[in-house]
Amino acid sequence: MTEGIIDGKAIAKIIREEIKASVDNLKQNNNKTPGLAVILVGARRDSQTYVRMKKRACEECGIMSFGFDYPDTVTQEELESKIKELNNDDSVHGILVQLPLPGHIDQNAVLNLVNKQKDVDGLHPLNAANLSSTATHVGVEKLNWSDFNAVPFHIPCTPQGCIELLDRSGIELKGKNAVVIGRSNLVGIPVAMLLMHRDATVTIVHSKTVNTSDIVKQADIVIAAVGRAHMVKADWLKPGCVVIDVGINSVDDASKKNGYRLVGDVDFQNAKEVVALITPVPGGVGPMTIAMLMRNTLNSFKRS
Repeated sequence: MTEGIIDGKAIAKIIREEIKASVDNLKQNNNKTPGLAVILVGARRDSQTYVRMKKRACEECGIMSFGFDYPDTVTQEELESKIKELNNDDSVHGILVQLPLPGHIDQNAVLNLVNKQKDVDGLHPLNAANLSSTATHVGVEKLNWSDFNAVPFHIPCTPQGCIELLDRSGIELKGKNAVVIGRSNLVGIPVAMLLMHRDATVTIVHSKTVNTSDIVKQADIVIAAVGRAHMVKADWLKPGCVVIDVGINSVDDASKKNGYRLVGDVDFQNAKEVVALITPVPGGVGPMTIAMLMRNTLNSFKRS
Protein backbone atom coordinates (compact mmCIF):
# COMPACT_ATOMS: atom_id res chain seq x y z
CA MET A 1 0.00 0.00 0.00
CA THR A 2 1.32 3.43 -0.97
CA GLU A 3 1.79 5.54 2.16
CA GLY A 4 -1.44 7.28 3.04
CA ILE A 5 -3.48 5.52 0.33
CA ILE A 6 -6.01 2.75 0.98
CA ASP A 7 -5.65 0.49 -2.06
CA GLY A 8 -9.15 -0.84 -2.71
CA LYS A 9 -7.99 -2.85 -5.72
CA ALA A 10 -5.43 -4.77 -3.67
CA ILE A 11 -7.80 -5.40 -0.76
CA ALA A 12 -10.61 -6.51 -3.08
CA LYS A 13 -8.23 -8.93 -4.80
CA ILE A 14 -7.38 -10.53 -1.45
CA ILE A 15 -11.08 -10.89 -0.65
CA ARG A 16 -11.85 -12.44 -4.03
CA GLU A 17 -9.04 -14.94 -3.43
CA GLU A 18 -10.57 -15.79 -0.04
CA ILE A 19 -13.96 -16.29 -1.68
CA LYS A 20 -12.50 -18.49 -4.41
CA ALA A 21 -10.84 -20.70 -1.78
CA SER A 22 -14.18 -21.12 -0.01
CA VAL A 23 -16.02 -21.83 -3.27
CA ASP A 24 -13.39 -24.38 -4.32
CA ASN A 25 -13.78 -26.09 -0.96
CA LEU A 26 -17.57 -26.22 -1.38
CA LYS A 27 -17.21 -27.73 -4.85
CA GLN A 28 -14.76 -30.34 -3.62
CA ASN A 29 -16.72 -31.36 -0.53
CA ASN A 30 -20.33 -30.87 -1.65
CA ASN A 31 -20.14 -30.76 -5.44
CA LYS A 32 -22.20 -27.58 -5.35
CA THR A 33 -21.53 -24.07 -6.63
CA PRO A 34 -23.01 -20.70 -5.64
CA GLY A 35 -24.95 -18.99 -8.42
CA LEU A 36 -25.65 -15.31 -9.12
CA ALA A 37 -28.37 -14.12 -11.50
CA VAL A 38 -28.00 -10.61 -12.95
CA ILE A 39 -30.89 -8.84 -14.68
CA LEU A 40 -29.97 -6.02 -17.06
CA VAL A 41 -32.57 -3.80 -18.69
CA GLY A 42 -31.73 -1.49 -21.58
CA ALA A 43 -28.47 -0.48 -23.23
CA ARG A 44 -26.93 2.04 -20.83
CA ARG A 45 -23.18 1.78 -21.30
CA ASP A 46 -22.42 2.29 -17.63
CA SER A 47 -24.84 -0.47 -16.60
CA GLN A 48 -23.42 -2.81 -19.25
CA THR A 49 -19.92 -2.10 -17.95
CA TYR A 50 -20.91 -2.80 -14.35
CA VAL A 51 -22.59 -6.06 -15.32
CA ARG A 52 -19.52 -7.20 -17.27
CA MET A 53 -17.35 -6.48 -14.23
CA LYS A 54 -19.67 -8.49 -12.00
CA LYS A 55 -19.68 -11.44 -14.40
CA ARG A 56 -15.88 -11.29 -14.59
CA ALA A 57 -15.68 -11.35 -10.79
CA CYS A 58 -17.96 -14.40 -10.73
CA GLU A 59 -15.60 -16.22 -13.08
CA GLU A 60 -12.61 -15.28 -10.95
CA CYS A 61 -14.29 -16.50 -7.75
CA GLY A 62 -15.71 -19.68 -9.26
CA ILE A 63 -19.32 -18.52 -8.86
CA MET A 64 -21.82 -19.44 -11.58
CA SER A 65 -23.21 -16.39 -13.38
CA PHE A 66 -26.61 -16.27 -15.05
CA GLY A 67 -27.33 -13.24 -17.21
CA PHE A 68 -30.79 -12.06 -18.29
CA ASP A 69 -30.79 -9.07 -20.64
CA TYR A 70 -33.95 -7.22 -21.64
CA PRO A 71 -34.67 -4.25 -23.93
CA ASP A 72 -35.79 -1.04 -22.26
CA THR A 73 -39.30 -1.80 -23.54
CA VAL A 74 -39.62 -4.75 -21.16
CA THR A 75 -42.88 -4.83 -19.23
CA GLN A 76 -43.36 -4.88 -15.48
CA GLU A 77 -44.99 -8.29 -15.82
CA GLU A 78 -42.04 -9.76 -17.71
CA LEU A 79 -39.54 -8.62 -15.09
CA GLU A 80 -41.66 -9.78 -12.18
CA SER A 81 -42.23 -13.15 -13.84
CA LYS A 82 -38.47 -13.67 -14.23
CA ILE A 83 -37.80 -12.72 -10.61
CA LYS A 84 -40.45 -15.16 -9.38
CA GLU A 85 -38.81 -17.86 -11.51
CA LEU A 86 -35.36 -17.08 -10.07
CA ASN A 87 -36.73 -16.99 -6.52
CA ASN A 88 -37.74 -20.64 -6.99
CA ASP A 89 -34.55 -21.74 -8.75
CA ASP A 90 -32.34 -23.67 -6.33
CA SER A 91 -29.25 -23.11 -8.50
CA VAL A 92 -29.57 -19.34 -7.98
CA HIS A 93 -28.44 -18.05 -4.59
CA GLY A 94 -28.25 -14.36 -5.41
CA ILE A 95 -30.41 -12.11 -7.57
CA LEU A 96 -29.20 -8.69 -8.67
CA VAL A 97 -31.30 -6.23 -10.64
CA GLN A 98 -28.96 -3.68 -12.24
CA LEU A 99 -30.19 -0.17 -11.51
CA PRO A 100 -31.51 2.18 -12.71
CA LEU A 101 -34.55 0.70 -14.43
CA PRO A 102 -36.53 2.53 -17.14
CA GLY A 103 -39.04 5.09 -15.95
CA HIS A 104 -42.11 3.00 -16.80
CA ILE A 105 -40.97 0.24 -14.42
CA ASP A 106 -41.97 0.37 -10.75
CA GLN A 107 -38.46 -0.12 -9.39
CA ASN A 108 -39.51 -0.61 -5.76
CA ALA A 109 -42.03 -3.29 -6.73
CA VAL A 110 -39.32 -5.16 -8.64
CA LEU A 111 -36.77 -4.98 -5.81
CA ASN A 112 -39.33 -5.90 -3.17
CA LEU A 113 -40.26 -9.02 -5.10
CA VAL A 114 -36.76 -10.49 -4.82
CA ASN A 115 -36.61 -13.15 -2.11
CA LYS A 116 -34.84 -11.44 0.79
CA GLN A 117 -32.58 -14.47 1.21
CA LYS A 118 -31.37 -13.97 -2.39
CA ASP A 119 -31.27 -10.15 -2.20
CA VAL A 120 -27.48 -9.90 -2.44
CA ASP A 121 -27.73 -6.13 -3.03
CA GLY A 122 -29.26 -5.76 0.43
CA LEU A 123 -32.06 -3.54 -0.90
CA HIS A 124 -35.11 -5.56 0.17
CA PRO A 125 -37.07 -3.60 2.82
CA LEU A 126 -36.76 -6.44 5.34
CA ASN A 127 -32.98 -6.52 4.94
CA ALA A 128 -32.90 -2.74 5.29
CA ALA A 129 -35.07 -2.98 8.39
CA ASN A 130 -32.77 -5.57 9.96
CA LEU A 131 -29.77 -3.32 9.36
CA SER A 132 -31.57 -0.28 10.74
CA SER A 133 -32.72 -1.97 13.92
CA THR A 134 -30.98 -0.74 17.05
CA ALA A 135 -31.40 -4.19 18.61
CA THR A 136 -28.03 -5.74 19.34
CA HIS A 137 -29.32 -9.29 19.41
CA VAL A 138 -31.15 -11.67 17.12
CA GLY A 139 -33.07 -13.94 19.48
CA VAL A 140 -30.62 -14.77 22.26
CA GLU A 141 -27.52 -14.57 20.07
CA LYS A 142 -25.60 -11.30 19.93
CA LEU A 143 -24.64 -10.22 16.42
CA ASN A 144 -20.93 -9.93 15.69
CA TRP A 145 -20.73 -6.78 13.58
CA SER A 146 -16.98 -7.25 13.19
CA ASP A 147 -17.63 -10.32 11.02
CA PHE A 148 -20.02 -9.74 8.13
CA ASN A 149 -20.04 -13.47 7.40
CA ALA A 150 -21.78 -13.96 10.74
CA VAL A 151 -24.59 -11.45 10.13
CA PRO A 152 -27.66 -13.52 9.09
CA PHE A 153 -29.01 -11.12 6.45
CA HIS A 154 -27.67 -9.26 3.44
CA ILE A 155 -25.95 -5.88 3.88
CA PRO A 156 -25.66 -3.49 0.90
CA CYS A 157 -22.39 -4.01 -0.94
CA THR A 158 -20.92 -0.50 -1.05
CA PRO A 159 -21.47 0.32 2.66
CA GLN A 160 -20.13 -3.10 3.58
CA GLY A 161 -17.09 -2.45 1.41
CA CYS A 162 -16.45 0.89 3.16
CA ILE A 163 -16.31 -0.78 6.57
CA GLU A 164 -14.18 -3.62 5.22
CA LEU A 165 -11.65 -1.09 3.92
CA LEU A 166 -11.44 0.51 7.36
CA ASP A 167 -11.10 -2.85 9.11
CA ARG A 168 -8.41 -4.16 6.79
CA SER A 169 -6.51 -0.90 7.13
CA GLY A 170 -6.39 -1.32 10.90
CA ILE A 171 -8.74 1.57 11.74
CA GLU A 172 -10.47 1.34 15.12
CA LEU A 173 -14.13 2.41 14.89
CA LYS A 174 -15.25 2.15 18.49
CA GLY A 175 -15.60 5.57 20.10
CA LYS A 176 -14.51 7.48 16.99
CA ASN A 177 -16.34 10.48 15.58
CA ALA A 178 -17.57 9.52 12.12
CA VAL A 179 -19.24 11.87 9.64
CA VAL A 180 -21.17 10.49 6.68
CA ILE A 181 -21.75 12.99 3.87
CA GLY A 182 -24.97 12.02 2.10
CA ARG A 183 -28.16 10.30 3.24
CA SER A 184 -29.07 8.00 0.35
CA ASN A 185 -30.68 4.61 0.89
CA LEU A 186 -27.89 3.02 -1.15
CA VAL A 187 -24.90 4.29 0.83
CA GLY A 188 -25.37 7.08 3.36
CA ILE A 189 -28.01 5.59 5.65
CA PRO A 190 -26.72 1.98 5.64
CA VAL A 191 -23.06 2.95 6.16
CA ALA A 192 -24.11 5.19 9.06
CA MET A 193 -25.94 2.23 10.61
CA LEU A 194 -22.89 0.00 10.19
CA LEU A 195 -20.67 2.58 11.88
CA MET A 196 -23.16 2.86 14.72
CA HIS A 197 -23.26 -0.93 15.14
CA ARG A 198 -19.48 -0.76 15.53
CA ASP A 199 -19.86 1.83 18.33
CA ALA A 200 -18.74 4.90 16.42
CA THR A 201 -20.46 8.22 17.17
CA VAL A 202 -22.11 9.06 13.86
CA THR A 203 -23.27 12.30 12.27
CA ILE A 204 -24.96 12.46 8.87
CA VAL A 205 -24.67 15.71 6.93
CA HIS A 206 -26.72 16.47 3.82
CA SER A 207 -27.86 19.24 1.50
CA LYS A 208 -29.82 21.04 4.23
CA THR A 209 -27.10 20.82 6.89
CA VAL A 210 -25.79 24.16 8.18
CA ASN A 211 -22.01 24.62 8.50
CA THR A 212 -21.20 21.29 6.88
CA SER A 213 -17.46 21.98 6.72
CA ASP A 214 -17.31 22.71 10.47
CA ILE A 215 -19.02 19.41 11.25
CA VAL A 216 -16.77 17.43 8.91
CA LYS A 217 -13.73 19.07 10.54
CA GLN A 218 -14.57 17.25 13.80
CA ALA A 219 -14.48 13.79 12.24
CA ASP A 220 -11.92 11.07 12.84
CA ILE A 221 -13.52 9.14 9.95
CA VAL A 222 -15.19 10.75 6.92
CA ILE A 223 -17.28 8.80 4.42
CA ALA A 224 -18.22 10.95 1.43
CA ALA A 225 -21.12 9.66 -0.65
CA VAL A 226 -22.85 12.64 -2.18
CA GLY A 227 -21.99 12.54 -5.89
CA ARG A 228 -20.46 16.02 -6.25
CA ALA A 229 -16.97 16.26 -7.69
CA HIS A 230 -14.37 17.58 -5.23
CA MET A 231 -17.02 18.92 -2.86
CA VAL A 232 -14.94 18.07 0.21
CA LYS A 233 -11.92 20.36 0.41
CA ALA A 234 -8.70 19.71 2.28
CA ASP A 235 -9.46 22.46 4.81
CA TRP A 236 -12.68 20.63 5.76
CA LEU A 237 -10.64 17.73 7.12
CA LYS A 238 -9.08 17.24 10.51
CA PRO A 239 -5.36 16.47 10.20
CA GLY A 240 -4.80 12.74 10.62
CA CYS A 241 -8.36 11.67 9.85
CA VAL A 242 -9.32 8.76 7.57
CA VAL A 243 -11.37 9.37 4.43
CA ILE A 244 -13.42 6.87 2.44
CA ASP A 245 -14.49 8.48 -0.85
CA VAL A 246 -17.51 6.72 -2.38
CA GLY A 247 -18.20 9.33 -5.07
CA ILE A 248 -17.63 8.61 -8.75
CA ASN A 249 -17.93 11.76 -10.86
CA SER A 250 -16.74 12.62 -14.36
CA VAL A 251 -15.01 15.94 -15.02
CA ASP A 252 -13.83 17.32 -18.36
CA ASP A 253 -10.19 16.57 -19.16
CA ALA A 254 -8.93 17.32 -22.65
CA SER A 255 -5.77 15.31 -21.99
CA LYS A 256 -7.79 12.08 -21.81
CA LYS A 257 -8.75 10.13 -24.91
CA ASN A 258 -12.41 10.09 -23.97
CA GLY A 259 -12.35 13.74 -22.88
CA TYR A 260 -13.01 13.18 -19.19
CA ARG A 261 -11.62 11.59 -16.05
CA LEU A 262 -13.19 10.12 -12.93
CA VAL A 263 -12.84 11.86 -9.58
CA GLY A 264 -14.35 11.45 -6.15
CA ASP A 265 -16.33 13.70 -3.84
CA VAL A 266 -13.09 14.67 -2.09
CA ASP A 267 -10.32 16.90 -3.45
CA PHE A 268 -7.89 13.99 -3.41
CA GLN A 269 -4.65 15.71 -4.39
CA ASN A 270 -4.86 18.27 -1.61
CA ALA A 271 -6.63 16.10 0.95
CA LYS A 272 -3.96 13.40 0.87
CA GLU A 273 -1.50 15.91 2.31
CA VAL A 274 -3.73 16.37 5.38
CA VAL A 275 -5.24 12.98 6.16
CA ALA A 276 -3.72 9.80 7.55
CA LEU A 277 -5.43 7.55 5.00
CA ILE A 278 -7.68 8.11 1.99
CA THR A 279 -9.18 6.01 -0.81
CA PRO A 280 -8.48 7.04 -4.41
CA VAL A 281 -11.06 7.32 -7.17
CA PRO A 282 -11.00 5.13 -9.12
CA GLY A 283 -9.40 2.17 -7.34
CA GLY A 284 -10.85 2.63 -3.86
CA VAL A 285 -14.42 1.73 -2.99
CA GLY A 286 -15.49 0.55 -6.47
CA PRO A 287 -13.60 -2.78 -6.50
CA MET A 288 -14.81 -3.47 -2.97
CA THR A 289 -18.45 -3.14 -3.97
CA ILE A 290 -18.10 -6.03 -6.42
CA ALA A 291 -16.06 -8.09 -3.95
CA MET A 292 -18.83 -7.69 -1.36
CA LEU A 293 -21.39 -8.80 -3.94
CA MET A 294 -19.40 -12.00 -4.40
CA ARG A 295 -19.24 -12.49 -0.63
CA ASN A 296 -22.96 -11.92 -0.21
CA THR A 297 -23.62 -14.53 -2.90
CA LEU A 298 -21.35 -17.03 -1.13
CA ASN A 299 -23.01 -16.32 2.22
CA SER A 300 -26.44 -16.75 0.64
CA PHE A 301 -25.34 -20.18 -0.63
CA LYS A 302 -24.11 -21.15 2.83
CA ARG A 303 -27.40 -20.14 4.42
CA SER A 304 -29.56 -21.91 1.82
